[in-house]
Amino acid sequence: MSRCNEKHRKSLIRNMGVTLLARMLLLISSVTLISLLALTRCGLSGAALDSGIMEEAAIQPVKASALRSNSESHHAMLMIQRDEENQQEIAKLKAEIKSLKLELFQLKNNPSLISDQLIPLNPNASTLSTQNSASNLLDCTGYIRRQVGNAEILHGLPMNNEYELIPFNHFTFSRVYPIDLGLGKRVVEKPIGYKRRDLLDALNRALESLNKNATLPNQRYTLDDFIEGIYRNEPVTGTQYELYFRTKEINNKTNPSPASSSHHNDHGTTKIIVMRPFAPLQTIQFERFPKTAEKEIIHIILPLSGRISTFQGFMEKFVKIALKNDRRVQLTVVYFGEDGLSDARQIMKRIIAQKSAYSSNLKLLALNETFSRAKGLRVGAEQVWNEDKSRGKNNKDVLLFMCDVDVVFSAKFLDRCRWNTKPSRKVYYPVVFSLYNPHVVYTLQGKELPSETDQLVISRDTGFWRDFGYGMTCQYRSDFLKVRGFDEEIVGWGGEDVMLYRKYVRSNIKVIRTTDPGIFHIWHPKVCSGTQNGQKLSADQYRACIRSRALNEASHPQLGFLAFHDDLMMANQTETSQNINATNPHIVEIKSTKKQPSTVQATKNLRAKLSSSTTKKST
Repeated sequence: MSRCNEKHRKSLIRNMGVTLLARMLLLISSVTLISLLALTRCGLSGAALDSGIMEEAAIQPVKASALRSNSESHHAMLMIQRDEENQQEIAKLKAEIKSLKLELFQLKNNPSLISDQLIPLNPNASTLSTQNSASNLLDCTGYIRRQVGNAEILHGLPMNNEYELIPFNHFTFSRVYPIDLGLGKRVVEKPIGYKRRDLLDALNRALESLNKNATLPNQRYTLDDFIEGIYRNEPVTGTQYELYFRTKEINNKTNPSPASSSHHNDHGTTKIIVMRPFAPLQTIQFERFPKTAEKEIIHIILPLSGRISTFQGFMEKFVKIALKNDRRVQLTVVYFGEDGLSDARQIMKRIIAQKSAYSSNLKLLALNETFSRAKGLRVGAEQVWNEDKSRGKNNKDVLLFMCDVDVVFSAKFLDRCRWNTKPSRKVYYPVVFSLYNPHVVYTLQGKELPSETDQLVISRDTGFWRDFGYGMTCQYRSDFLKVRGFDEEIVGWGGEDVMLYRKYVRSNIKVIRTTDPGIFHIWHPKVCSGTQNGQKLSADQYRACIRSRALNEASHPQLGFLAFHDDLMMANQTETSQNINATNPHIVEIKSTKKQPSTVQATKNLRAKLSSSTTKKST
């Protein structure tokens, strides 16, 4: 196939070369003919003038000298005029010949231009340059439109599996939260070099589009109005940017106070999508999001069984962040079993007692069954109630956020949940930042254990982006029911979230997969036994649980310090004794007869400790 294409390209180049050479010969012939015609006309007119002068001189010898001088001056002026016209025509033809040679050189060095560009073979050489420019402009515009149409930017594309999906990277003006950590393995980094130039180009292009119709200075957008954005690079079509700006209040004649303008809920949000399809950036879409009072209500579904103390902490944070700050949320708790049900009900009643208005935001569903997250989310999605009067009581579709009790989120995350979802169009799968075991992160380093709020720090030592987790998701109920929800036949730990994610990946719904710095997974002990809730785990489920437990515990270096803790203690004791001997050389070191444990033995001891602790927890 490649040989046929190569032969075809060579034949096209040969035909183009022959055509261009024919044009050059035609131009040279035209120059020669024009020159001959000019000389012939001038010569004939000169001969006619000479014969006329001779006859007139024979008849009127007195006026012969005067007429001869007049004819000579007229002949000289005519020759000068014709010569200037010929020089202009020759210069024009030479320029066109040079342009043809340049095109021939470009075609020889880049054969792909034959298929990508339409070069009209117009015999009219005087209009060739203009037609080429117009053709190239139309061809470039068509190419950009094809690239935008082929990209997964305004619509989803069906894929074979989740590995084909390209996730987005979250960024602000000074920070990037990359999904691909790269060589430095940094979970957050400052944009530098080409990456900074790339993001600035996207922001400047967006500002040009936003300020296109702005007439007053206070209507113009600047970089200070930029909030955040996400971007990803598709190798075939180009780089996509989704940028969010604070909406300018054009009709507001009074200046808002600094305190109110600093709060993210006191302004609207404008989203603009731009793309770099290996060509100039194009503005794809404008979309405005409403203020607080008109925001879409988010229905949070929380499956729960036991873990009352953790649920107590979740509800305290939920009141502070969601009910008092965002205020456009409703929580449905689906509780399994009787153990702890009364305690969970009392926790929710105490919150309602603080403020009666919260009663419309909280709901508890009790199922006397074995815990199943898939069933809990399905029941919660079916039982949510819609009291959004601003959108009408007949609105049956609702926005869902499927949550866990070990998750902490911010009000900004709730905004992103709204921004990145649309019925039948797109769903949001944020990459959660998972925190390590704080006892390993802080205690083994000799630091005091901070409060849970102070532990919410994104760094390489405190946690990692949970790119293998798909449990946290925002989507509309209509889409959830359309793909037939979770596979409820899966029992025990894990698996149902991945299956739902794959359904969306293989559909035409666009999946927004991006790192989100506003949602954290709090560390908690994880027990991986052969059975869970009376159900036997499969081999894949057990391995997935062990993998999750190992990744959640600590970073690789921290696990190394934990595994070789005895060796580190030995090294510290040896260094201390050497320093004492160096300071006091007369002190004789008394060597202990007790054999120090080796590295292998220390590792075995650690495994024995972990194994015994796991056995105690499982029993």
